[in-house]
Order: sequence, then C-alpha cells, then structure tokens
Amino acid sequence: MNLFRRIFFAAVLAGLAAGLAMSAVQQWRVAPLILEAETYEGQEAPAVHDHADATAATPAAAHEHEHDEDAWAPQDGAERILYTVLADVLAAIGFALVLAAVSVLVGLPVTAANGIVWGLGGFIVFQLAPAFGLPPELPGMPAADLGARQLWWWGTVIATGAALLGIAKFRNWQAIAAGAVLILLPHVIGAPQPPHEPSAVPAHLATAFAASALSAGAVFWFIVGPLLGYLNTRFAKAEASQTRMVHA
Repeated sequence: MNLFRRIFFAAVLAGLAAGLAMSAVQQWRVAPLILEAETYEGQEAPAVHDHADATAATPAAAHEHEHDEDAWAPQDGAERILYTVLADVLAAIGFALVLAAVSVLVGLPVTAANGIVWGLGGFIVFQLAPAFGLPPELPGMPAADLGARQLWWWGTVIATGAALLGIAKFRNWQAIAAGAVLILLPHVIGAPQPPHEPSAVPAHLATAFAASALSAGAVFWFIVGPLLGYLNTRFAKAEASQTRMVHA
C-alpha cells in the first residue's frame, strides 16, 4: 500500500465514522431547532430567502444557499434524515481528505500521537474562527449578502489555517507573531453584517442553534483527527511489517 492509498483509505474511514457521529448529534440537538425555526419562517412566507438547512451544523456550514418556493427539498421525516446523513457523511469524508492532504503538503503527518491536535486545528480553522464573525444562522434570520459572506468565510479559513500551520511548522517567535496577525486580520476587517431587519425567530432559539451547531462540529473534528491519525499509523505499521516479511 503506497502513501497515497494509505492516506486515502484512512481519511475515508475516519470521515465516515466521524460523519455518522456528527449526524447523530445533529438529529439530537440541531434538527429540532431547525424545524422549530422553519415554523417562524413559514409565517413570514418570503418568496426568496437564505435557508440554512440541516447541513448548517457541518464543517461546511458557512455557506447558506438561496432558493425559492418551487425548489425541490426532501420531505420531512425519514427522507429528510436520510439526505441529511448522506450530505454529512460526504462532507465529513471530504474534510478528512483535506486534512490528510494538507498534512502531506506541509510535511507534518497526522499520527496517533498528534491526531487530537490536528482535530483541534480543524475545528478552530473551519468552525470556531468563522463563527466569531458569522455564527450559524437559522431559517428566517436576516443575513448579509451571500457572496460577501462566502468571501469573508474563505478568507478567514485560509488566514487562520496558514497561521496555525506556520506556527506548528516553524515554532519560533516570528511564526507566532505572523500567525497572530493572520488570525486577527479577518476580524479586524470585519464580517459582513446582516441588515437591521426584524426577525420572528426568538433570540434564545438562535443562540441555542449556534451552540448546538458548533458542538456538532466539535464532535466531528475531535473524532476525525485522532481516528485519522490512528488509522494512518496502523496502516503504516502494517505496510512496514509486510515489507520486512517480503525482504526476509
């Protein structure tokens, strides 16, 4: 098993397990809040709106999409749960592959010993840092321009990721200073702010959703990091053992 195959299979398995765990947390904590918020959204009955559906608790939660009343959507119940779980698992595998690819590119392999650190880094980069400016939003809540939000989210992710990788790679005061600047820069610039419009969604519901969405994301990252490291280490040891047997 070469390096690419080993990392690929480790990432897919880790992403699958973490995605299923995250989906369970979503159905328990996040989905009920979304369904409740949709009752308020229905009262306003907008023709076109930003709609954060059940995938809003995933690491890709930064991008809400616009749709109209005629757009297809899964039926409530088993169909909706199935599509949500499928989307979560696919997104989880994708983020696990990104984590693995970045580790190879920067020369910092994910191992059983440092997997939790990689998981923490992923949570900070993709969830916590963007949430300071763009907290997860429920249906019916006012939101800034979608393009502006996406641009700020990507800028925050890239800046925060580069900062953490630089600190981990070089481990000197210059890297720490540059990293601090990069981490603070998107927040100094400021995230796009929503218009000052009234919302029927209660404040306590929005707060509970943001906390639950971040909790679901934390579950994902703190499973995928250590599990990816464990599988990567185990596959590497198995490959080394097979090589020794061949040459014995």
